[in-house]
Amino acid sequence: MATMVLDLKGLKCPQPTLQMTIKVRTELKAGDVLEVVADCPTFANDLKRWGERVGKTVLWVKDEDNGAKRCQVKI
Repeated sequence: MATMVLDLKGLKCPQPTLQMTIKVRTELKAGDVLEVVADCPTFANDLKRWGERVGKTVLWVKDEDNGAKRCQVKI
């Protein structure tokens, strides 16, 4: 099990979830964890819908400084 950290600050919807999809499909395996930091204002809602759509489990979402969110997703 590996953890990949992805810094998506500065990207706006739909780019954060698109970048997450690319990483999931190309670099991660079942059981890995993707940790993402993003500051898009809609990221928390987009993340929830993305998880439901692609069948991945959002483990947690936390607020960071300057309006950013940090989350972990189990692949």
